[in-house]
Amino acid sequence: MKKVLLMLVLVVACTVLNAQGIVGKWVTIDDETGKEKSHVEIYKKGDTFYGKIVHIVNPQKRSGKCRKCEGFNKNKPILGMQIINGLKRDGDVYEDGTILDPNKGKEYDCALWLDEHGDLQVRGYVAFFYRTQTWKKLK
Repeated sequence: MKKVLLMLVLVVACTVLNAQGIVGKWVTIDDETGKEKSHVEIYKKGDTFYGKIVHIVNPQKRSGKCRKCEGFNKNKPILGMQIINGLKRDGDVYEDGTILDPNKGKEYDCALWLDEHGDLQVRGYVAFFYRTQTWKKLK
């Protein structure tokens, strides 16, 4: 009986975690320092997901502009900038979108998914080369 109850609890927990999805505010972590860098709010319009920077932890960088960006985002404020565009959900993965690295001014194809701990795995890639970051849900 205990095993059945444990399995039921695990199934419910996984269902709740998946139902929450990626919508909400996430803490980005600097790859090099391991410190909190910014907060990104992921939201849904129709069946497409987007994300924008809603907070920059370092007060000295809050008024920064995307100097290395090209096109629409060139010299625009980083705070408030939409950096995730056009993601579509395919099962447990959100893909077929792009992510902008405002520090480098580069846009990458991206895919996002929740890991077993409820953390958001954010993968930016070009062809076979990729980098994955772990973002934490903002509490």
